[in-house]
Formats: sequence, C-alpha cells, structure tokens
Amino acid sequence: MAEQTNPFGDLKKMLEQFKVPGVDMSALVESQRKDIEAIVEANKTAYDSMQALARKQTEMLSQAMQDIQEAAKIGIADPGKQTEVARNACVKALEDMKDLAEIARKSQADAMASITKRANEHVDEIKKMLQRK
Repeated sequence: MAEQTNPFGDLKKMLEQFKVPGVDMSALVESQRKDIEAIVEANKTAYDSMQALARKQTEMLSQAMQDIQEAAKIGIADPGKQTEVARNACVKALEDMKDLAEIARKSQADAMASITKRANEHVDEIKKMLQRK
C-alpha cells in the first residue's frame, strides 16, 4: 500500500518558510483544513440524500408496477371500482411526492447546517487571528 501523506502538514511546512509577523500559519492551515472537512461533510450529506431519493423512487416504481399488475388481474369492469383504483393511485402518488420532497428538504437543511456551522466557526477563528497579542 502506498503511504498516505498529510497534504495539510506539507502545506504547513511550506508556509512556515514565509514567516509573516503577526500571522499564525498553523492556525491558518488548521482553519483551511476545517473548511475542507465541512465541504466534504456537506457533500457526503448530499450524496447520502441522493441515494435515499433513488431508493424511494425505485420503491415507488416497484409499487406502481405491482399495482398495475393487480389491476390488470382484476379486470376492472365496474366504474365504481375503477374510480376507487384511480383515487387510491392518486393518493399514493401524492404521498410519495411528499416523501420525496421531505427527503430533499432534509438533505438541504442538513448540508446547510453543516456549512453554516463551519462558517460561524471560521468567523470566530478570523477574529482570534486578528487580535493583537
């Protein structure tokens, strides 16, 4: 296996060569590392949500196909029964759309919460870095 290197450690060493008075290069590199981790976490949340949406859509399609097969077996000649089947299909479609919308909403909220949290931390870090010592 190839040995993993820490890209932030290498960056830190490189930046330390350029000593800038009043700038804590270690804190700067650490802040950037946390920013990247927050982006990775938001992307993971989005990816997990896309998978959940795909699973839900697959489930919806499978259920729809089963319902169609059942309706074909019954051979609905009764108009009242046809209306009931159509109504049930519409209700199910609306419930499924609601579920998909909720998955998408939760995904966006989770990703945004992760980014917002990191943005607030970043502002605090900048304030600390700018304080005179």
